[in-house]
Amino acid sequence: MSKAATSKLGEFLRAHRARVDPTDVGLRGGGDRRVAGLRREEVAVLAGVSVDYYARLEQGRERSPSPQVLDAIGRALRLDLDARGHAFRLAGLNPALAPDHARDRVHPALLRLLDAFPTSAAYVLSPAFDVLATNGVAAALLAPFDGMTNMARVLFLHPQAREIFVEWPTLSGNVVHALRLNAGQHPDDPRIRSLVAELRDASPEFRSLWADQTVRGLTRQFKIFDHPVVGRIELTYQTFDVRDAPGQQLLVGTPDAGSRSAEALAYLGAMHAPA
Repeated sequence: MSKAATSKLGEFLRAHRARVDPTDVGLRGGGDRRVAGLRREEVAVLAGVSVDYYARLEQGRERSPSPQVLDAIGRALRLDLDARGHAFRLAGLNPALAPDHARDRVHPALLRLLDAFPTSAAYVLSPAFDVLATNGVAAALLAPFDGMTNMARVLFLHPQAREIFVEWPTLSGNVVHALRLNAGQHPDDPRIRSLVAELRDASPEFRSLWADQTVRGLTRQFKIFDHPVVGRIELTYQTFDVRDAPGQQLLVGTPDAGSRSAEALAYLGAMHAPA
């Protein structure tokens, strides 16, 4: 890391140290504090490093901080995921940072957003393709899969998957390629590792797709369902990354306005609406 880079990192750490209220990290405020925020020695204690080391880091005299140390300092300074990522880039590092919360917890605001798509099938996926939340339409669309709530398992293990997903080969390839991308971005996720091991043993098709090493995220997709209740449904899916829960994705499947697919989806939603 260059001297200029260490200077920028030091400036960044000093600025954020000044923004932390000591009482927010369990320390006493007020008294003889001459400047706002935390003292260097307090950051060092919170991060588990020596005061001299932290001082050298702020002053630009330490040019090779480890990812573990920089992550600990970021947490001591209460940096969010974006700010911690920026600190790593300033230090010339680019590790996979774990989020500060469970990846399978859907924020209440996102749950409310799902219901803002009353004519679309909307749901939230985890990095391991677990369905974490759905709106009513999506729940009705996925009802034939008997409560199986992992989309990769549905595709490769459910006996009706190849009948319901009309373009199964394309869809299954897209899911495996995106799962491999997620595995690289979240190497600490035991659910991804367990899922991959299970499907490699259980499905020759999955094993072959996984072995081709293709990596591609989910983007816009066209899906055709042959639903056992309402027949053919054609949806265009858009995929959105959930910024405050890295790894989660919001998928929204929308039919063409006025189409038979729109009528079928509305009928399904009405059938499964709460009484």
